[in-house]
Amino acid sequence: MPTPQAVIFDLGKVLLDFDYTRAIQRLLPRCRVSLDELRQVLMQDSVLIAYETGLVSTAEFFQRLSAATGYQDGFEDFSAGFGDIFTPIEPMIALHAELRARAVPTYIFSNTNELAVRFIRARFAFFANFDGYVLSYEQRTMKPAPGMYEVAERLSGLHGPDLFYLDDRPENVEAGWQRGWQGVIHTDPAQSRAALDRTGIFACAAR
Repeated sequence: MPTPQAVIFDLGKVLLDFDYTRAIQRLLPRCRVSLDELRQVLMQDSVLIAYETGLVSTAEFFQRLSAATGYQDGFEDFSAGFGDIFTPIEPMIALHAELRARAVPTYIFSNTNELAVRFIRARFAFFANFDGYVLSYEQRTMKPAPGMYEVAERLSGLHGPDLFYLDDRPENVEAGWQRGWQGVIHTDPAQSRAALDRTGIFACAAR
């Protein structure tokens, strides 16, 4: 395989860990539903999928969640409670920084929503240091649908083995493999770094 020319990163569970129970704990005292009902709405109800595929706006998402849960505070408080679910995976952020130091183009490729991205942009400086972003709510589709991968290829100007992809979801990585991308199913930082190292990407001089 040739040395890849760019690296595509999933966001959640690769660069940032996330835990929706943190949002549930913050929002529950301001809701009129039980813990189980709030968990159902936030983690299993179709409205979150609709939000992450851009079928409902942020305002509509807040309205629907408020109606379903009896949430009693305003939008800004909800945004803070809903968005603050992330913690950095420092070895992966360091891996990204090492790639950038070698002038390797990098891209974010994520099933996510506008509130999450707003929070991440404000909280985590590394998020600004990518060449491009393919976000499900902007594209109105989600991985592993082919449309997301087509956008990543157009954005990067690269195809097939010139792209290396890191994602924790097997079905997402497999969809990349089907397009000829290189990549691994991310399980831990050491394994992902070793997989990238085997491509020769770290041996290349700064481009």
